[in-house]
Amino acid sequence: MSATQTLTLAMQRRRQARLRRNVLYLVLIAIALVAPFVAYPVFLMKVLCFALFACAFNLLLGYAGLLSFGHAAFLATGGYFTGIMLASYPGLTPELGILIGTFAAVVLGTLFGALAIRRQGIYFAMVTLALAQMMFFFFVQAPFTGGEDGLHGVPRGALFGLISLDSNLNMYYFVLAVFVIGFAIIRRAVHSPYGQVLRAIRENEPRAVSLGYNVDAYKLVAFVLSAGLAGLAGSTKTVVFQLASLTDAHWHMSGEVILMTLLGGVGTLFGPLVGAGVVVSLQTQLAQSPLGNWVSVILGAIFVICVLSFRSGIVGEIQKVVKKNFK
Repeated sequence: MSATQTLTLAMQRRRQARLRRNVLYLVLIAIALVAPFVAYPVFLMKVLCFALFACAFNLLLGYAGLLSFGHAAFLATGGYFTGIMLASYPGLTPELGILIGTFAAVVLGTLFGALAIRRQGIYFAMVTLALAQMMFFFFVQAPFTGGEDGLHGVPRGALFGLISLDSNLNMYYFVLAVFVIGFAIIRRAVHSPYGQVLRAIRENEPRAVSLGYNVDAYKLVAFVLSAGLAGLAGSTKTVVFQLASLTDAHWHMSGEVILMTLLGGVGTLFGPLVGAGVVVSLQTQLAQSPLGNWVSVILGAIFVICVLSFRSGIVGEIQKVVKKNFK
């Protein structure tokens, strides 16, 4: 086979892969649009909020190779700031409240990232955990966060002052739009030249340094972007449930997002979405069953089985099968 024929064949395969990917996106969007007429909208909104949180975490772990044990701090920061602003200023529209919460998470992510990226591996993870615990105790003691009771009765308001979000259906489509925007940002980042550099840093950091890349700067941008999207998820979640609580700031939440990402597939775009759906569904179903007190044990067992049996996660294993069949 000549070089020209090889190139033509490669281009055809690339076009086919792009076509399959676009069809998949259209199918998923169509399913998401009709989903609230089949399933409970509040449950679906919870899945979307945690899916965005997991996707943000996956950007840091799956593409930059940085394991954070303190990502719950950004989820909680976005939620608390949005809740405080919407509760304190009744005239503030929800989209502005969410933007303020997201900006607060970006600022916190910049501060935490500047400190954390000075270390690597387990030391990086421990630094993020320590910083997140500092934020947890801050939220416990601060007078404007409601302490252990949290913030209750956060108004949903009206989107752009026109569309009431008190309707679960309207709220669902707003949350879906937020998720799509966040997912699109992540997809654009990982498929850009910046994303290619992140992969190079993850695979071989000394080589990336030798090629002249400012590794710390790339890591910091990834950390801040991940923190901002996590804050966006937390802000949206607060508006949905009209509540901001310490649960979002607890280190258990950082553990849950790791479980969601690993279960779905680290380094895959759809893995965190699938992982979040599985974990939230299990938590909801088990909480209503006699096994409600065993939720953590069951999730832990699933995590162990996942790591031992299919380390690539659900989506990672599916991708392996697809690549094998469409070679």
